[in-house]
Amino acid sequence: MNGNTLRENKMGVMPIGRLLITMSLPMMASMLVQALYNIVDSIFVSQISENALTAVSLAFPIQTLLIAFANGVGVGTNALVSKALGQKDQKKVNSVAWNGVFLALCCYVLFLIVGIFLVRPFLQSQTASGTAPEIVEMGVDYLTIVCIFSFGIFFEIIFERLIQSTGKTIYTMITQTTGAVINIIFDPIMIFGYFGFPAMGVAGAAIATVFGQIVAAILAIIFHIKINKEIRFSLKGRPQGHVLKEICIIGGPTTLMQAIGSVMSFCMNKILMIFSSTAAAVFGAYFKVQSFVFMPVFGLNNGMVPIVAYNYGAQKKSRIIKAIKCSVLIAEFITVVGFAVFQLFPEWLLGFFEASDHMLEIGVPALRTISWSFLAAGAGIVCGSVFQALGNGIYSAIVSVARQLVVLVPVAYVFSKIGTVTLVWWAFPIAEVASLAVSLLLLVRINKKVISKVADNL
Repeated sequence: MNGNTLRENKMGVMPIGRLLITMSLPMMASMLVQALYNIVDSIFVSQISENALTAVSLAFPIQTLLIAFANGVGVGTNALVSKALGQKDQKKVNSVAWNGVFLALCCYVLFLIVGIFLVRPFLQSQTASGTAPEIVEMGVDYLTIVCIFSFGIFFEIIFERLIQSTGKTIYTMITQTTGAVINIIFDPIMIFGYFGFPAMGVAGAAIATVFGQIVAAILAIIFHIKINKEIRFSLKGRPQGHVLKEICIIGGPTTLMQAIGSVMSFCMNKILMIFSSTAAAVFGAYFKVQSFVFMPVFGLNNGMVPIVAYNYGAQKKSRIIKAIKCSVLIAEFITVVGFAVFQLFPEWLLGFFEASDHMLEIGVPALRTISWSFLAAGAGIVCGSVFQALGNGIYSAIVSVARQLVVLVPVAYVFSKIGTVTLVWWAFPIAEVASLAVSLLLLVRINKKVISKVADNL
């Protein structure tokens, strides 16, 4: 390897089925651990009180927005680095990597400001009159810590994506698993005050979360320096406007999609709080347990994106198509299994959250109804990642806007006016079917305009 060229990476030569499994399995495993620590966080919080669970649920939109920015920068950097690797352009690889790290730092500064000045007004805006004041206070304690110390998650994600871009996904599994395990261990210690620590309640849950993220970030940086030999950049470099723009164009739709999810969560919390704080708690519990279904799918996509981007850069059409087909089949298998679990065992899933009889009354039909959306979700999620890998991330944004703002929230609002909270949950499968229809139309379009014009340099 000289200054401007790179040898062929395994993403251009290994059989697609084996490559996808090799790339995705570590990510799927680490995402499952992430899902585990997400749900453990809420399980311990729910042992404080149902109000504590509601407080964390109301904080969820800002957490989603924070992760949206981190993932957007990570996805944009990942796709561009992978493409440059496929083109064997070492200078571009290094430039994109440095600018991605700089952009992650800028995003952290933004959420530091949010954590200092905007947390309380945000939480107050979601609560209805008569809401218990302790819900807002606990939410402020939790969300302030998460935002102020969010540098951990920003640097964890950007360096993990740099490692993923070169195909070394086993190391990102190690970093994510380490962070998750630390969070799981320290959650009960910090929340309930074991081993001489003070009992800090929901603030303790936030401390355990950010501590795990910071350790994972340190580990990811060490792995990048020691293992990721294809990427080298100096911290003395300067930001380059055109590279930052490229990262934002590719990763921006990811940020937008997840930011739209944040807006959706905010709107749904407001709709559900009209019925009761328990309905909002059910919504929060659902988002925790559904992560066991969708985190593996996201892990699959994290393995697929660099494969598609690399082979797009290397002009290998048949490998792009095979990667897409395999990913859809695996994603649909995962979501169908998830659907079966939600249909058969909703009481068991809600039991993790110390669910009262009233919470079960609302939550059991909620989980069974919402899970119908899983059947359409797997293929839709893969399509969104394909668009990003091929440099058309705006298509992903279109799909996300259609699903969550054009369909889900308006339908949920209308249903809240004409029926009970049970009717509101049907907005989710309706929105997912509409989303899949739009995704397939856009996939046909991108196949005609992009994939069909790629050469097949096997």
